[in-house]
Amino acid sequence: MSRPLRVLIVEDSDDDAEMLHRALRRAGFDVIHRQVQSADTMREALLHEPWDLVISDFSMPQFSAVAALSILQQTSIDVPLIIVSGTIGEDRAVEAMRHGACDFLTKAQLARLGPAIERELREADRRRARRAAEQALVESGARARFALEAAGVGTWETDLATGETRWSPLLEQLHGLPAGGFTGTFEAFIGLLDHGDRQRVRDEMARAFRDGDDSHLEYRVTWPDGSVHWIAGLGRTVVGADGQPTKAAGIGLDVSSRKQLEEQFRQAQKMEAVGQLAGGIAHDFNNLLVAIIGYSELLLERVADQADIAADIQEIKNAGERASRLTSQLLAFSRKQAVVPRIVDLNQVIRDMDRMLSRLIAADVTLEITAAPSLARTKVDPSQVEQVLVNLVVNARDAMPRGGRLRVGTANVVLDAAFARHHVGAVPGRYVALTVTDGGSGMKPEVLVRVFEPFFTTKPIGKGTGLGLSTVYGIVKQNGGYVTVDSTPGVGTTFTTYWPQVDAPVTGLRTHGSSAGALKGSETILLVEDEEGVRELARRILERYGYRVLPARDAAEAMAIEEHHDGTIHVLLTDLVMPGLNGASLAQRLVLRRPAMPVIYMSGYAHNAAVSFGSVGERTCFLQKPFPMERLAATVRECLDRQTGAQPQQPVPQ
Repeated sequence: MSRPLRVLIVEDSDDDAEMLHRALRRAGFDVIHRQVQSADTMREALLHEPWDLVISDFSMPQFSAVAALSILQQTSIDVPLIIVSGTIGEDRAVEAMRHGACDFLTKAQLARLGPAIERELREADRRRARRAAEQALVESGARARFALEAAGVGTWETDLATGETRWSPLLEQLHGLPAGGFTGTFEAFIGLLDHGDRQRVRDEMARAFRDGDDSHLEYRVTWPDGSVHWIAGLGRTVVGADGQPTKAAGIGLDVSSRKQLEEQFRQAQKMEAVGQLAGGIAHDFNNLLVAIIGYSELLLERVADQADIAADIQEIKNAGERASRLTSQLLAFSRKQAVVPRIVDLNQVIRDMDRMLSRLIAADVTLEITAAPSLARTKVDPSQVEQVLVNLVVNARDAMPRGGRLRVGTANVVLDAAFARHHVGAVPGRYVALTVTDGGSGMKPEVLVRVFEPFFTTKPIGKGTGLGLSTVYGIVKQNGGYVTVDSTPGVGTTFTTYWPQVDAPVTGLRTHGSSAGALKGSETILLVEDEEGVRELARRILERYGYRVLPARDAAEAMAIEEHHDGTIHVLLTDLVMPGLNGASLAQRLVLRRPAMPVIYMSGYAHNAAVSFGSVGERTCFLQKPFPMERLAATVRECLDRQTGAQPQQPVPQ
């Protein structure tokens, strides 16, 4: 099949034009042609009709192939031009090719015309495809730049031969510069960086430029307003045909928010790890304090008539009780403190503490309390709220050695998803906010990030344990809340604690009181404790109050004792955390055999204690270690008295 071909023939001889027409048909082309003889007619033909090819005589009286090539270039029409002439010297042929001719033939070589046209048409198609691809690339580049800028990504390019660097306006903005503010050199870029990052960035980019490799960077820049921003950069080095790097290009974006979240997450992980350690230490230490305080009480009874000895023993007991308060703070931080939550109004808690708070602060500190009207309720142990408020007020007081104003306020707030995204650990929802604000010295950023760490303090030795704010953190987290701190050096600090709202009325406290004589009994108690000193002390105390005690060092021994005991076991007193089977699992097994038997859990901390209580029903009590003799006896008596009227039960056959 013949191929359509639209040919513009530049020829002053009609016979030669017809000869070309016949030659094209013989070469297999279905020819549509037009003959022109001057510059004007050629321009008119190019502007009004599409052409695949121009065939031109080299020289005519009023026109020439070189002039025809000039017209093609002026009109920017990409059509191949082949010269067909009667005779043409080598010099002229070279000149024509230099001006853009694709090929030249003599009129005696028309057999070569068909293949020459095929070749030039293919080359023209490739040129058009390449230009289309280049145009698409330009357009896609424009779209890419728009997308990058919309995403907050700036771009840069560097000529490695000259060192000239170009930045997009957005990249200048990300570095705190006005549009056009970047001077265009690598050293100018390095000068914008934080001093601690300059050498690292310089070395990494020099390596990438030298090796023709990619670069991955994160660095800090300080804006004119003093704010520090983290920039993440990705660069790529382009290598020339000779294998040498020629230029580099890349992107940069502000990742300050991500870095802040990463730091918050690392801090949260650190706090969790420290909390686990603190809770474990407090648990083990409380077992020792049980023995110290308990045996001190036993000794005090024996030497009551020897004042000097009794005074020394009392000091030992007092020291143990002070240590107990310290471990209580550790347990609060690690969220393993035994609590009795109830529905409370924080406004009422603050009102009840007003006089005590006034005594805590110095005379030159003014306390202002702003209670929000219609404040929602929250479920928390009131003593924990008091502990939080006291610690925050004391911290605020110490931050204002020259006096000032201390403000305590409440509010109903809603934490949304945006807040939660920027505060690791926060959960969206409705909260009651308790805020303590001082006008004191404030905190530097390096202090602020460690403010909730246990034992971290900026106070002089002997002026603080470093547990006050960590206790606040632990209590709030234990109750499903969140705590934030905002501080500016020289201006002051605001701590805000968020407590989950509940839709329920305020509940009152249950009070229990027993006289010393009412603490005695004769019931049988199965005592399970892996610490020998604690077990022996508890046995002696209970026996002093008249109880029969069946001691066991672990769950396995306790189950063996229960299985071989024919009479009633009136109460199970077990440690929660023991090697092997823990106290909750032991209670579940024994209560299946003795359904009427109440359970008392005792522990140095109360991690998951609520779950443990629920696992055996309502007949449970909890005893926090360390405990004095009277509290142990009172807890046992209270747990037994709850069962008044219950029928004793023998073991259920298994």
